[in-house]
Amino acid sequence: MNIKKLIFEGEGVTLDFKKTITSCEKIARTMVSFANNKGGKLLIGVADDGTIKGVKSEDEERYMITRAAHLFARPALEPVFEEIYVDDKLVLVVDTLPSDLKPHYALAEDGKWWAYVRVKDKSVLASKIVLEVLKRSANEEGVLIQYSENEKSLLQYLEQNTRITIKECSELLKVGRRRAQRILVNLILSGLICIHTTEKEEFYTAC
Repeated sequence: MNIKKLIFEGEGVTLDFKKTITSCEKIARTMVSFANNKGGKLLIGVADDGTIKGVKSEDEERYMITRAAHLFARPALEPVFEEIYVDDKLVLVVDTLPSDLKPHYALAEDGKWWAYVRVKDKSVLASKIVLEVLKRSANEEGVLIQYSENEKSLLQYLEQNTRITIKECSELLKVGRRRAQRILVNLILSGLICIHTTEKEEFYTAC
């Protein structure tokens, strides 16, 4: 593994830098967002700007990460550790694999469990639609969709417009938010609609 090359690429959907571990809640949030997505690596001993600081107490960092993975993530996660020396400094690489048990939740400071997904270099709260997609994508039975006028109308709208939000979908189809959510989830799981999550909003496009 070329650590310097990884660091040069910068933090992103599958990579996060931590100078040190200070909070089980925060590290659980990052690992959960990786598990709910495509997996990812934590580089412990690397500052946000990519400077290699090295790990001072490897055992303490391992303990904090393992505790976060087992007690602050639900279902529990199993991180894979690797020690790599770079310029005589120890970097602890923590690999979180994509999970088959999605969605995973992290225990927050308020005592509640929240699901997170990775958006660029941030771990953000999963919306109800993302949660439903994660739950049902773990179901191997697949999706059987009977197209009604609602589905047809939505797909036709997206042929002529670049994107739609759940509020716009609800207004377009003249249905409640929950019904619009179900329609969107089905079309996402069938591969006809793609979901786009940012820190500020969530929208949908034709795939």
